[in-house]
Amino acid sequence: MTQKSNFRSYKYNLFPAIGVLALGGDHRKLFEIIPDHVKQKWSEWAPEGLVLISVASQIVLFLLGDLRKHNPRTRIRIALWCAYLLAYAVASGALSVITRSALDVCSSSTTSNRNSKYEKLNTSELVSFWAPFLLLHLGGPDTVSAYSLEDNELWLRHLLEVVFQSGVALYILLLSWPGCSDLPLLSILVYIVGFIKCYERIQALRLANTEHLRDSMLGSPDPGPNYPKFLEDYRLRKNQGHDVSIGEVPEAPLPVTDHECPSRGNVISEAYALFQTFKRIFVDLILTFEDKDQSQSYFRHLTSSDAFSAVEIELGFAYDMLYTKAKVVYTFVGLVIRLTSVFILLMASMGFYFLCDVDEYRVTDVAITYLLFATAIIMEIFAVITMLRSDWTDVWLSQHNYSRADLILPFLKKKPTKLRWSNSIAQIDLLSFALEEKPASLLTTQEFLGIDKYRVKHRYKTYSKVSNNMKDLIYKQFHVFMSSSSDPKALCSHKGSFSLRENGCHDLLWSITKVEFDQSIIIWHIATTLCYCSEDLDQQDQGDIDVCRLESKHISDYMLYLLVSYPVMLPIGIGMIRYRDTCAEATRYFKENGPITEKVEACRKLLEVCCLDVLPSKVKGDRCKSALFDGCRLALTLKNMEEERMWKVMRQVWIEILAYAATHCRGFQHEQQLRKGGEFLTHVWLLMAHLGITEQFQVSQGDARAKLVVA
Repeated sequence: MTQKSNFRSYKYNLFPAIGVLALGGDHRKLFEIIPDHVKQKWSEWAPEGLVLISVASQIVLFLLGDLRKHNPRTRIRIALWCAYLLAYAVASGALSVITRSALDVCSSSTTSNRNSKYEKLNTSELVSFWAPFLLLHLGGPDTVSAYSLEDNELWLRHLLEVVFQSGVALYILLLSWPGCSDLPLLSILVYIVGFIKCYERIQALRLANTEHLRDSMLGSPDPGPNYPKFLEDYRLRKNQGHDVSIGEVPEAPLPVTDHECPSRGNVISEAYALFQTFKRIFVDLILTFEDKDQSQSYFRHLTSSDAFSAVEIELGFAYDMLYTKAKVVYTFVGLVIRLTSVFILLMASMGFYFLCDVDEYRVTDVAITYLLFATAIIMEIFAVITMLRSDWTDVWLSQHNYSRADLILPFLKKKPTKLRWSNSIAQIDLLSFALEEKPASLLTTQEFLGIDKYRVKHRYKTYSKVSNNMKDLIYKQFHVFMSSSSDPKALCSHKGSFSLRENGCHDLLWSITKVEFDQSIIIWHIATTLCYCSEDLDQQDQGDIDVCRLESKHISDYMLYLLVSYPVMLPIGIGMIRYRDTCAEATRYFKENGPITEKVEACRKLLEVCCLDVLPSKVKGDRCKSALFDGCRLALTLKNMEEERMWKVMRQVWIEILAYAATHCRGFQHEQQLRKGGEFLTHVWLLMAHLGITEQFQVSQGDARAKLVVA
């Protein structure tokens, strides 16, 4: 027995874990990862912590929801994305924690410590009072009903989630009823506001759903003229011996509505009227010749700046329609509901202050309750002010002949510099990437996290303001094309060839017609960079030449940015493969002939290599998709022209490339970019549609153009 005891003692000392289990000890203590005091603290303060996180996420959503409309910065979108996901997850989690707390109080039957039980009951009652505020948080602020278009498509899933969480909140109310204070009665008031907010969000998601948008814009079906009846009449006359022929009835011309140049106060209402028609192109529906005539008669009086301003206002309406609660709250009924919500919240807060004995609760819980009231009321008040200062309110006032409302309500006046989009375009220069001008400082960490390839695009991305010169050049070229072509839609099929032919540059057509669209972007980008950087810096300020030179470079870098970052906005191709191969070849060349670190020196070296007698494709074959020396070849040809003619051709070609890309991008992709500060490509796309330069005008004439002619 002694040997066995010694062996057992040795075994337990050598393997303490096995010893604890063998002796029947509490093995849960041995393998405990989270200490008991941490669990206790979490059980005690979990509702408070989750509610504070929910409040913080609501504030972030309220502040950044409208900011992303005109700020393209990635960190804004990341912060908003985190807050959007966190807001609804934390609100749901907090409701479950509060439910557990309420159930624990209800199931507690111990009466040994009445004071402790009474304190716990009061704490639980106040925590249960937070449930309707979490329901209000599920409704979200007016500035962001959907983070992306996918949220609108999944509106039924959001509806199911809100219905379930509303049921949980009601269950919490029933558990705390009747209570020992007036808190359950005050909860009903906050519940009403929470239900209103949830209804507004779900309704906004449903109305912005693509299927619903398309159905709401289709109108009633049009069967057209009665063809069988016409044939029956034709045969009847024929059988009666009449010499019958089919003639054509000249259609009565529509009354030409020649819009006057709109005053500053009517621009928003005119843009809204245009938006009601042209929002159909966002869901790939067609337009009629009446729509084109109305739009062209309006835009013919506008300058380039005013035309782009009208487009900005329209896209602002589109953003509100797709990503906010505008369609629900920016109505008379919505205003009444919003004012009612503010009034109810004020009543509930006053009732809590005067009817409830706050000394019965913990100071921290009382402070959180006041924070919930203050946040909800302030956000509702700011929502009302935002509503009154919005473009939607201007439209309503204009429709009801309240054009002088700003004299009665001065706070309705908006700043003349109101931002409706970022007014900037992203820029990426291929040679800057190949020269590695901005090496990563934490490359090992980025590679470990798997974000190195993602970060490199942002490291070389810069932003440039869309100048009035660029808008003017684009607008004028569209008008020149419309005046020189009988079919404005033909511009949708040109990728720069029209400008080359008009300027007699037939030797450059290979860079447009003989290559894919993504390849032509890279070729012309390289040529533009080489011509831009190789010029004498002392001769840059030359008026129109410098404007064309600068804006050509901006459009060139912008198109390459779209090719690299948003290839879905361009026609299908292998642009990313061509870009990577071109960068690899340029990097290899700079290392073999260098080290070359300056862009001016790199451009000079590249122009020295290219020979026009031997084509790069003859040497390199088809496996490598690099377009580096094709761009050099184009640059050498362009530099043989006069400087003024060279930049004129380059500017016109880039505008054509921009227009081609705009018209071949689906409306869904244009919608997606509205939440990222807006893309200039979308503005060009909508402007072209207003000018009739789009393939979506597929109704060219009206009905009843045939008649029977009886001899």
